[in-house]
Amino acid sequence: MALFDRLKDQAKNLQQQAQSGRAQGGRGTTTGGQGQGGSRGGSRSQLVGVLKTQLGSLKTELKSGAYRDASMAMCALVAAADGQVDAAEMQQMESLILGNEVLQNFPPEQLRQRFHKHVDQLTRNFPQGKAEALQEIAKAAKKPTEARAVIQTGIVIAGADGHFSQAEQAVLREACGTLGLAPAEFQL
Repeated sequence: MALFDRLKDQAKNLQQQAQSGRAQGGRGTTTGGQGQGGSRGGSRSQLVGVLKTQLGSLKTELKSGAYRDASMAMCALVAAADGQVDAAEMQQMESLILGNEVLQNFPPEQLRQRFHKHVDQLTRNFPQGKAEALQEIAKAAKKPTEARAVIQTGIVIAGADGHFSQAEQAVLREACGTLGLAPAEFQL
């Protein structure tokens, strides 16, 4: 747990540095709103980088079926957050999942099967599919390290394309609630 706390502190420091840079960088610009938006994206990408590092350091601890299943439900929720998932998005998400260092603990076919199951449910009937995905995510609540890792995995997957939509943030916040975690811990 001490390692996780140290990494979390590093993420907070990065966020504070990014916020300081925004405040200083915004003074001399004539397009303050645009400048802030660009910096916020930089801050998000820094956060995604820190979360990837945190997850990588926990790789040996994240081998349970509960983490695998909850992570795939989380990835499906992120993919379908806007209510639809097209073939290109499915392929991109699958590539991100299979390329994720921690998820390489599991056979690729297991990950694909679970991810596609949840995406199919979400695209067929979003409210019902979302409820089922959140039930799967809730199973990781028994182990705080796994619960946090599920949210971190969702953030890493959501932020991989450089765009973190409001809908993605909303499903991540809802998953935090399901796991008994504060969304603010993850800057959501």
